[in-house]
Amino acid sequence: MIQPINLNGAAILSLCIILLLTTGGVRANSQEAVWTKQESAVRDQIRRLRSLPDDVRARTTKQLAIDIRRLPAKPHKLDLAFAVANLSTEGDFGRETLQEVATTLADALREDPPPMMGTEPAPPYVELAELVRYEHVKANADNPQFTAALAKLEADDQSRQRADFTLIDLQGKSWSLQALRGKVVMVNFWATWCDPCRREMPDLETLYRRFKSQGLVVLAISDDDAGKVKQLIAEKRFTYPVLIDPGRKVTDLFRVEGIPKSFVYDRDGKLVAQAIDMRTRGQFLEMLAQAGLH
Repeated sequence: MIQPINLNGAAILSLCIILLLTTGGVRANSQEAVWTKQESAVRDQIRRLRSLPDDVRARTTKQLAIDIRRLPAKPHKLDLAFAVANLSTEGDFGRETLQEVATTLADALREDPPPMMGTEPAPPYVELAELVRYEHVKANADNPQFTAALAKLEADDQSRQRADFTLIDLQGKSWSLQALRGKVVMVNFWATWCDPCRREMPDLETLYRRFKSQGLVVLAISDDDAGKVKQLIAEKRFTYPVLIDPGRKVTDLFRVEGIPKSFVYDRDGKLVAQAIDMRTRGQFLEMLAQAGLH
């Protein structure tokens, strides 16, 4: 997932996944460590992942996870495991791939556990917790930081369940989440500069047109410059409501630290599904099915 730059240290570290593989690392001493030939080869493949076709990317991601797991326990191993995990949820690369990624990240954390970031779990623990909670993979991570990360995600979901907001769309219409009871609502956080966001938007448009008559409402929320948003929406001719979030008030209310992210509420206002990253049309259909749309 892509992280906004105006966030706390944990979010910024996740944003800088490529920079992390270039100069720094999850641990303070990893920046000073020399990259081995094996580590460099894996790092270079991770840098190229986004340029690969999806089927090739799935196979490559799975093999990278296995290759990282076989590396000696050195400072950059966790960096590599964290990086490939961060990129593994940008679409549908298969449950087996995600399981290999989660297993590798959990192993790397056991071998070289990073310290807390102030009062928060280190980002790799949060990444692993997200894979377990939202991608439904298994991981053995007997560490208080992992437990704390799972607890944080639970608290975030409870907050999103209670969330309400009122925002204005590009046409000046006001939308309130709680006022949409009786509808199936997908709240999608995105930005014009976010490539994964832009890649999933045509599928959102297709699904909106397909299910609008059945009560689907898509609320696409961006804290981006309104002029840039209007230009993109006009160019792509998207018809679902696009809302501007000045000051990131709603983004912060939903505790969104990386985009794209999507949340589906059923007709009773219950949060029934969410996506921690870019989704394919098939994945979106699975989310909507949990709200009763087929």
